[in-house]
Amino acid sequence: MSERDGDLGSFLSGFVIGGLIGAAVALLMAPQSGEETREMLMEKGTELRDKTVHAAEDAYHRAEAAATEARARADELAKIARQRADEFKARGQVVLEEQKTRLENVIEAAKAPAKKDGGKKAAAPDAPAEGTS
Repeated sequence: MSERDGDLGSFLSGFVIGGLIGAAVALLMAPQSGEETREMLMEKGTELRDKTVHAAEDAYHRAEAAATEARARADELAKIARQRADEFKARGQVVLEEQKTRLENVIEAAKAPAKKDGGKKAAAPDAPAEGTS
């Protein structure tokens, strides 16, 4: 947006300077009486002022429209980001529940042999005798 502001400022400056140069050239090229020259200067000044006001109003409206569009786009992007965050949260919850179920199954599987032995620890497998491989 700052690039547009710079372009607009350059345009308005050029517009005003061009208008002043044009008015000066018109005065020099068409010699008239003092009263006619003053009247022409007043007309050109009024004309230039009106054009400048119109250009400034137009620039203001374009900037306002651009700001509204930027706000709408930002709102849209925020909505999309919230939706994606919710999707990731839901996926994470599913994975968490799956892992929890797997862990519970492993714990139950580990408890099953202990229940078969009546709560006694299962005997350790015989260790090979010393000196044998």
